[in-house]
Amino acid sequence: MTTLTLRDGTELYYKDWGQGQPVLFSHGWPLSADMWEYQMLHLARNGYRAVAFDRRGFGRSSQPWDGYDYDTLADDIAQLIEHLDLRDLVLVGFSMGGGDVVRYLTRHGADRVAKLALVSAVTPFFLKTDDNPQGMPAEGFAGVRDAIANDRPQFVADFSTLYFGTNRPGSAVSQGILDQTLQIAAQASIKATIDCVTAFSETDFRREMADIRLPTLIIHGDDDQTAPIGITAEASARLIPGAQLKVYPGAPHATCTTHRHQVSADLVAFIRG
Repeated sequence: MTTLTLRDGTELYYKDWGQGQPVLFSHGWPLSADMWEYQMLHLARNGYRAVAFDRRGFGRSSQPWDGYDYDTLADDIAQLIEHLDLRDLVLVGFSMGGGDVVRYLTRHGADRVAKLALVSAVTPFFLKTDDNPQGMPAEGFAGVRDAIANDRPQFVADFSTLYFGTNRPGSAVSQGILDQTLQIAAQASIKATIDCVTAFSETDFRREMADIRLPTLIIHGDDDQTAPIGITAEASARLIPGAQLKVYPGAPHATCTTHRHQVSADLVAFIRG
């Protein structure tokens, strides 16, 4: 496997396909780089260098006990970018991965970055607080952590219903995709899976997103049942100057799978534009 040994000894697995302007993909929770396979294949076939990694604790990367906060995850990305010497880079983050790439910009700057894309991202702030009344209640996230600790595979199987929107009329997600998703999630560390719930639910990106000065594309389904568009994409579009918000009518959270061809085409159009 292609791996990079990080500063704390963690082994970070990554894929590096194609040639051309680099596009770095940061995956969602509790998945791995494999969730990007349709977009990576399309971009690599169309003249781009598609790079994706398994977040520490997930997929084929090693499973340290700690390091599942956004600062550490952003530093992991920085080390990978420097290792591969990626420049004129397009950063693409899905769901939790949106926070990874935003925090990378905050901690490491945009010198190597040309553009930013957020796909079904949980940013800017997921948690319900006095100044974020539309957010998700803290007790809901506590329940998620408890459910994972009690029966992680069943939690993932149940979560897939909302993730793919299979509870909606007309849903056409194959059993193969559902099985693959469970298999990918099963590779993860239970500790990483639990700790990352705290990271993506409690981290407030509002101030740092307002400082982004990059061409930014935001893609989100308006029937996202896990990261509702109002508190995520619409809020992000208001914060990032000049951001382009592209709404997929009726789409669930799993846009990279359910709307894979549209996401791939929109990313290429954005990069070329």
